[in-house]
Amino acid sequence: MKSLFVAAALLAGTSAMAQQAAPPAGPPRPVWTVETLPKPAPLTGETNKQPNTYKTDLNFFKLPPGRVMGSTSAVGVDSKGHIWIAERCGANSCATSTIDPIMEFDAQGNFIKAFGGGLTVFPHGFYIDAKDNIWLTDARAMPGKGATVMKFSPDGKLLLTLGKPGVQGKGTDEFTEPNAVLVAKNGDIFVGDGHEADRGVARILKYNAKGKFLMQWGQPGKAQGDLEVPHALAMDSKGLLYVGDRWNNRVQVYTQAGKLLNSWTQFGRPSGIFIDRNDILYSADSESRRPVGYGYNPGWQRGIRVGSVKDGKVIAFIPDPEPEPDKGATSNAEGITVDRNGVIYGAQVKERLVARHVPVK
Repeated sequence: MKSLFVAAALLAGTSAMAQQAAPPAGPPRPVWTVETLPKPAPLTGETNKQPNTYKTDLNFFKLPPGRVMGSTSAVGVDSKGHIWIAERCGANSCATSTIDPIMEFDAQGNFIKAFGGGLTVFPHGFYIDAKDNIWLTDARAMPGKGATVMKFSPDGKLLLTLGKPGVQGKGTDEFTEPNAVLVAKNGDIFVGDGHEADRGVARILKYNAKGKFLMQWGQPGKAQGDLEVPHALAMDSKGLLYVGDRWNNRVQVYTQAGKLLNSWTQFGRPSGIFIDRNDILYSADSESRRPVGYGYNPGWQRGIRVGSVKDGKVIAFIPDPEPEPDKGATSNAEGITVDRNGVIYGAQVKERLVARHVPVK
């Protein structure tokens, strides 16, 4: 009887995921060509050849009975070394679910608690600030919820909401598809908005600690300083803002006032980026593909690249084990964070897990 129940649950979950994984409503994606796509990142003799100095564990997190991990691109570590994950309610959407998507685990991977049920549509970007508040972007919308950035206390109290729940737009008090959020040392809040390419929105918005709009920059395009799918944000010890400009296959470096300082292609096609206290940048490439079309970045292998922001040199590479990445739009880590011991946590959409990558001494 138990096996019948499990089988039925799995079938129901598979059906729900198939229905919920569909892209948001809107005009169909264009038919991209080599001429209309951004240029692939230039290849070098070192591309994909840096050593893998990590050991990977795919089964570190212990979920409570009856709980399964859904797709996730949101992972962070707090001041206690606890790992937080926002997953998509056992599927690839929380639109019709009341499951608590925001989960806390201790440093040994044991489940502590969860909260946030019924508040989100598509948990996407994650940030944990200096006071261990949890910031989450909700990248899709439905009536009454979604297209927001939410700030929670570690106990799950909703402290602040940026955007209008369920409303998508281009105004300074609303978002289309917020990808990522980051809080600077002075409390200023940065949000990357625009998840779909060629939809007319690709920008960085800046707010003060109370949520008052300060400024925005960025426009859709391929030129230096333009953005297309600003999917990830990170900040170095100097306060410079790094933007994972995913569609353009690059990381762009800005001042907090939006002045472009640098543009890097050596970290692959960045779905997720993180900079640790030693100014080491970790970049998760979950999309590079050879076929002309979505993810076009031929010659670049998916995986996690590690290097210093001081010289931009990539020194380590954890390759994606997916044997046929060209057949799918995503695989391996999308969201990424690193603890004080240099352990990398990669949140994986396709595989519906968070992998733990431990440095090998």
